[in-house]
Amino acid sequence: MNSYRSDLLTILHSRGYIHQLTDADALDALAAKEIVPGYIGFDPTAPSLHVGHLVSIMMLRRLQRAGHKPIVVMGGGTGKIGDPSFKDEARKLLNDDSIAQNVASIRRVFENFLTFGDGPTDAVMVDNAEWLDRLEYIPFLRDIGQHFSVNRMLSFDSVKMRLDREQSLSFLEFNYMILQAYDFLELSRRVGCRLQMGGSDQWGNIVNGVELGRRVDGAQLFGLTTPLLTNADGSKMGKTVGGAVWLNADQLSDFDYWQFWRNTDDRDVATRLRLFTDLPLDEIARLEALEGAEINEAKKILANEATALCRGADAARTAAETARRTFEEGASGDALPRVPVEGGRIGLVAALVAAGLTASGGEAKRKIGEGAVRVNDTAITDAAHEIRLTGAETKLSLGKKRHAILISA
Repeated sequence: MNSYRSDLLTILHSRGYIHQLTDADALDALAAKEIVPGYIGFDPTAPSLHVGHLVSIMMLRRLQRAGHKPIVVMGGGTGKIGDPSFKDEARKLLNDDSIAQNVASIRRVFENFLTFGDGPTDAVMVDNAEWLDRLEYIPFLRDIGQHFSVNRMLSFDSVKMRLDREQSLSFLEFNYMILQAYDFLELSRRVGCRLQMGGSDQWGNIVNGVELGRRVDGAQLFGLTTPLLTNADGSKMGKTVGGAVWLNADQLSDFDYWQFWRNTDDRDVATRLRLFTDLPLDEIARLEALEGAEINEAKKILANEATALCRGADAARTAAETARRTFEEGASGDALPRVPVEGGRIGLVAALVAAGLTASGGEAKRKIGEGAVRVNDTAITDAAHEIRLTGAETKLSLGKKRHAILISA
């Protein structure tokens, strides 16, 4: 179905967010006549979310801008278990203090994308520990567990993958999908939530929640998933040689965040502009038509727009100017990541790892051997080289596009 009545589904479809819908016609009709509260859950397993979560965050932004109510659910309860969906092994279990610290850190990012408040379309953030921590085991099994078929749960791809590979799937993890379904039921009761959204790997969990709401309360709930987002070369978006592309500025510098978007493959630029910026579709179509060297201008616009949304307009301008100075003038800029060096000297391998330019010492040595590493624009091919800081700052480079500044501690 390509012609929707509601602004919500029209926007989501035209910008490429929709993969599966549980009942497109009914949700479209509902969204055309009233405010639809919709949620996405995020387990706080780290102090920051990463670019892999950004499609979900942008969907909540689209929901709000279409006149509906976003609900951000922090998995303070489910985060104690860990979602087994398409994971090779169980997550490390976190204690309550770590989860609370992560939730506080993650909230700062959402405030850049959503408007929070008490109004009918203002976003709210809730923690599923509020209800999951209070559950009593026997009543929960009796009242909720009876609605789930183990046969069906075993048929979900996320579970079958682990079983087919003969990888352990604990009973603890197996309960995750029941708890996620129960979240939807609780949100329906507490805040009138009608829609759950998520990535395509969440389809089975979302359908469970839709069906649980119907069986227990007779509620009409809806589910929507986005396509699995990959790069043009088939790799998973957001995974880089240097590790995860974190959304929080204290986990990844503004410059490196901007540079991630600037380095987008030519073939992915239009898709990224539709999903991760607020640019009008006709402007995106104009940028999509650019060819040759002109596509670099589209990449800079993507980097500016995506960075401004996540880090603020000032951060985007500073990062863009730093990139211009670094690549066009050969100078360094204030937005480059700055690495303090104790005693004014550090080994080249250690410096590359400390700056986040390589993920390990082994990778650092390999890059040095390939001639990809420069100190103050001078190529260094000796892995045993020691950097001595003699001036105010020393520029460390990996390839043509990745840089850091070493400063005396």
